[in-house]
Amino acid sequence: MEIVWKKIKMIFTDKTLRSRILFVLGALVVFRLLASIPIPGIDALKLQAFINNNQFLGVLNVFTGGGLSHLSILMLGVGPYITASIIMQLLTIMSPRLKAMYQEDGEAGRKKFTQLSRMITVPLAVVQALSLIIVLKRQGILGDLSVFGMITNVSVVVAGSILLMWIGELISEFGIGNGVSLIIFAGIVANIPTEFSQFLFTFDMANLPVYILFLAVGFLIVAGVVVVTEAERPIPVTYAKQVRGDKVAGGTQTYLPLRVNQAGVIPIIFALSILLFPQLIGNFLANNSHHILRSISSGLLWFVNNTWVYSLFYFILVFLFTYFYTAVTFDPDQLSTNLQKNGAFIPGIRPGPATRDYIARILNRITMMGAIFLGLIAVLPLVVKAVTGITAFAVGGTALLIVVSVVLDLIKKVEAQLSMREY
Repeated sequence: MEIVWKKIKMIFTDKTLRSRILFVLGALVVFRLLASIPIPGIDALKLQAFINNNQFLGVLNVFTGGGLSHLSILMLGVGPYITASIIMQLLTIMSPRLKAMYQEDGEAGRKKFTQLSRMITVPLAVVQALSLIIVLKRQGILGDLSVFGMITNVSVVVAGSILLMWIGELISEFGIGNGVSLIIFAGIVANIPTEFSQFLFTFDMANLPVYILFLAVGFLIVAGVVVVTEAERPIPVTYAKQVRGDKVAGGTQTYLPLRVNQAGVIPIIFALSILLFPQLIGNFLANNSHHILRSISSGLLWFVNNTWVYSLFYFILVFLFTYFYTAVTFDPDQLSTNLQKNGAFIPGIRPGPATRDYIARILNRITMMGAIFLGLIAVLPLVVKAVTGITAFAVGGTALLIVVSVVLDLIKKVEAQLSMREY
């Protein structure tokens, strides 16, 4: 306990760390203020009823940081930027040049990679804004818009999404933690008072066993995410002795920690971003006069409303994205090369390709366990929803998963800053 209080004291006494934290808080306050500015011509009552009865918009509201629930100028949130990041990272598999830019060209290469992601974000934001506004207009939530009104609303919403992307990048650069994840986290946390007050008004003693089940599953998700996020597989590493004159350097033994879940909560965010598209397209094509487009809409909406099929695809996407993101961010070949250059080796394993294969083999095994667990935790709320019939828990479970992962990542980043200042 004494160590904890010491670290808290260091956070507030260290000028640089305090400035970073205050910058994050200030940026999140600006985000919440902008998220409360609505676009013109909305019917608030119809909007609230539509969101409460639509799981798709409930999940999308999580990604927009609560901006969609008010149809604010930030109603798209960071969704287009996340989708653009997914597209760019998928392209690294097909393009060796992009892969080299992301992994080997250092900070300059990553800046170019990020700039390309920003450029892709703009057309994606235009398509998503136009589709969402048309869907809401058909539901009577938005009034009759002229061509000028439609262009104005789309432009405002796209500009809001780009502004939020910029705020997220500022948080990552001048604050602590991942800016995009913190924006999603802030939107989820901001909705807690509203959700809690609604729960108190609708509390029914007859549903007490269901509430207890929800609480138990919530604790299970929190405990599981904490355990898997913190779990590591240590690989012993020995540094060869080096004689320089009358001095002997090296000869020390340490270990290389491989996390069971290298990707964190990113696979969940990626999978949900992909699964939002069939829901958005299905709603956009609904009531279309062309029978083929209407059939496509019916098929997509059936897929979305069939909890078991949707959960299966959700699990598969989380599983695949866990492997994909781990492969993009962690390169065993580069790690083995760095070990060899620094005169380090794994006992019993030859340096070079043998070390690379050994690390890759261990990484694949532990990533499989992390991917299976993350997939099960992701679909568990959907399964509970299918059993109980309560839609809100599917959204709440996803939000809880993101919140726990972001908090753990933020704690690690703060501890890293404190350790650096101690040294």
